[in-house]
Amino acid sequence: MSLPSEQAQGWGFVAPALIWTLAFFVVPFLVMGAMSLAVLDGRTLVWGLHPDNYVELATRAYLWRAVLVSVEITLTVTIVSILLAYPLAWIIAFRVPERWQRLALLLSILPFWTSYVVRSYAWLLVLAREGVVNQTLMTLGLVDEPLTLANTRFATVTGFVHFFVMLLTLTIYANLKQLSPNYRRAAMDLGANQFQTFRHVILPLTLPGIMTGAFLTFVLCIGDYITPQILGGNTELTVLQVIMVQLGRRADFPLAAALAIVLMALVTLAYLSMSRWLRIDRL
Repeated sequence: MSLPSEQAQGWGFVAPALIWTLAFFVVPFLVMGAMSLAVLDGRTLVWGLHPDNYVELATRAYLWRAVLVSVEITLTVTIVSILLAYPLAWIIAFRVPERWQRLALLLSILPFWTSYVVRSYAWLLVLAREGVVNQTLMTLGLVDEPLTLANTRFATVTGFVHFFVMLLTLTIYANLKQLSPNYRRAAMDLGANQFQTFRHVILPLTLPGIMTGAFLTFVLCIGDYITPQILGGNTELTVLQVIMVQLGRRADFPLAAALAIVLMALVTLAYLSMSRWLRIDRL
């Protein structure tokens, strides 16, 4: 009995992943793309190549405003999370003794152990008019009456940042630990001060870790429905919330599919803009 060729063995190893990708990504994406080009005639779904949904998306203010709000929130969360995560990762990597670093990482990822929904409701209570933040500010005499913090974009961004800082800390820490201390020593020997060493040596070498965490943050944040729904209070709708409205209240599946295609396009643009840093061999 002859043994299978190397090519056949290779296809045997790859086939499960290909089948999974085709069944749960490619086919659903094609169906969604076809759905976005269909229209509703009353309650009847009419298939075809109709650009009506994309025209409606471009001309109706509340639709493109939802896309804009999602992008603004996502970019804000990503930038703030990077600014907070990098110092935390640096402290853990270079200031915490080696024997305590695992414990420090464990403490930094504790929020991952809490339910996503529970964590969002916890922030809603903290930021409420009678919550911890307002009570503290009033006790200290910094404000005379409670501030409106819950059910705002600030609350949504805060909830997101609390979660994604931990994710970025892990990716940046992993990149920092891979750096040889010889890089810093060489820069110092050549006359660079600490800021110049960080700017010209450390930061460029850790960009893969930053961009990997930033891309994951962008994808997870722009595709999240729960946090804006709980903490945002429907004061301004994100694209996911508008999609749920189209599906749940209007049963307008073609328009919801068009919005989902736009969301996929935004994620693709984010990937293309960061792709030079997202190579696995650079992490």
